[in-house]
Order: sequence, then C-alpha cells, then structure tokens
Amino acid sequence: MKKLNTFYHIVIITLMIAFGSGLNVTAQPLTENLAGTYNLAAPRSAEVQYFHMETVLINRAPDGVETGREKYILDLKCEPSGLTGKNGDTYTCLQFAVQKDSGKVATIPALKNWSYVFTGGHDDKGQVLGIEHAKFENLTDSNGQPLAANQSYFVYNTFIDFHAFCDVFGSPTQAGKGIQDLHKIGDKIVHAAANSEAPVDLGSSVSKGSTFTNGEITLNFKGLSRTNGTPLALVGFDSGDSHFVMNMEPAPGFTVKTRGSSHYWGDLYVNLKTHWISHVEMEEVVVAQTKLPAPNNPVSSVTVRHSVIRNMAQPEILSVK
Repeated sequence: MKKLNTFYHIVIITLMIAFGSGLNVTAQPLTENLAGTYNLAAPRSAEVQYFHMETVLINRAPDGVETGREKYILDLKCEPSGLTGKNGDTYTCLQFAVQKDSGKVATIPALKNWSYVFTGGHDDKGQVLGIEHAKFENLTDSNGQPLAANQSYFVYNTFIDFHAFCDVFGSPTQAGKGIQDLHKIGDKIVHAAANSEAPVDLGSSVSKGSTFTNGEITLNFKGLSRTNGTPLALVGFDSGDSHFVMNMEPAPGFTVKTRGSSHYWGDLYVNLKTHWISHVEMEEVVVAQTKLPAPNNPVSSVTVRHSVIRNMAQPEILSVK
C-alpha cells in the first residue's frame, strides 16, 4: 500500500511539474500578444529585398473542363528609397519566365535587369502605378517566339498585382482607410481603393476604354504568426464583387470585346520587425464572355488564378536553357 501511495505521489508531482499546480498561474506571452496593439504601417527597414512571385492561371470551359494553363514567374530586387535617396523604391526585374501548359519554361529577355522607380498612383501618362506600358510591347521569349496579346497582358499584370498586394494593400495610404487603421486582431476596414475604377489598356494590345472596377475591398487583421523566429501579422484581403471591360484588336479590323466579373481574396503576412511583406497568397475566379466579330458566337469562360509572393533572403533565379 505504501508503494502504491508513493507511486501516486510521484504521478501527481510529475503532472504538477508538467502542467502547473494551478495555484500561481501567470498570463502567457501568447495571450498578451493576441490582445496587444500593433502598428502594421510602420516605416519599412532600409534594406535590399528580394521577391519571388509565381502565378498559375487555369482556363476552364463553362462545363468545368480545363482548356489550358499558364505560369508566370517574376523575380524582383527592391532597393528602398532610404538607400538610394530617390523619390521611390527602385525595383529591378532579375528574371521573368513563362510556361504554357506542360511546355518548357522560357524567359523574356527584354525584361531582364529592367529597373523602374515605384512611386504608386498613376503617372503623368495615366499609367496605373506608373508601370511603363511600352516595355510590354512586342515581347518575345527566349526561344524567339512572340508572346500572344493576352500573354503580354498577363506579364504586365503580374507587376500590377505585385504592387497592388505589397504596396496598395500592404502600405499605408493617405487617400482613406488602409492597413494603418488595423491595430488589433479582429479589426476590419473597407479600403480606400474600394469601388475604384482603373484603366487596364495596354499599348496596342488592349484598347482604351478597358477598365477594371473593384468591389468593396476589405482588409482584416486575422492573427499573428511566427516563421523562423520572425513575428508576422496576418492580414486578409477580399475584393468583393468586381467587374471589368476589356477591348482588344489582335488583328486589324478584328475586334474582341470581353465583359466579366472577378472576385479575388487572400492573405498578406507583414514582418513585424522590418515591416516588409513577407508572404502573399491570392486566389481569383473570373467569369467572362468574349464577343467576336460575326458570324462567330460569344465564348464563355472561367479562369482561376493562384498567386504566391515570397520575400527571399537571396534571389531565386531559374536555370533556363
């Protein structure tokens, strides 16, 4: 009996050591952190950043059958204005690569080492986020093959998406509500860009009058995370019901008009030490109808898009032959 009591005593002591006696319970740091107040819009550290972005675009017929897929791969280097003294961060495209269906990956030589200063907003030419349209005219891949008009547009749009997520959503805005208004977990705001209309024309590929209209864009402080010892804030974004109009003339006299709806959503991970965006995940569903010149019938389509952006310690450059 004495041995049995001793056994129970050892078990109880072990449980008390492992789980605490319950007599002197103190607040856990995690609990305190979850109830804390955070500044998600603090100035970013003046350090060079590298980003790797991959977007997979899957086209489907109305019956759900996949009709094709494409992958767009972007590697960017960012030199903050705090290092360069310029009026915006300097971005350099280290490499842009594309893949159609299961074919080989090809790069786009014209974009290699292309640099631009990102200042946000529209420039004096009316170009969205100041991204130069002319750079995306008559693109060819590393095999010497010209990119189709829609492919050139998606190459251009990759840069737009990158800055939309990392800068428009991930940086403070003076135009209204933004990430600067998220302080505690559970905070949610309607972003200043909600219900905004942006031109989406692109040189000779996409005609003037083409627009994308956002729905009620929201940002939501969803929680905290930690990766390799780095604290991260998790911010969700949701575009609401958006719609677009796109007019193209792939050949003289052959006008293609596309109308459709878009809904995109995802998460931003904000590095709470450097305040740079550490990671982005985005999903989008697009439903559209394209009208072709007579006697062709309208074509309905569904496009699903998945994008991932990663902040890298070093650039991740593909070896493409």
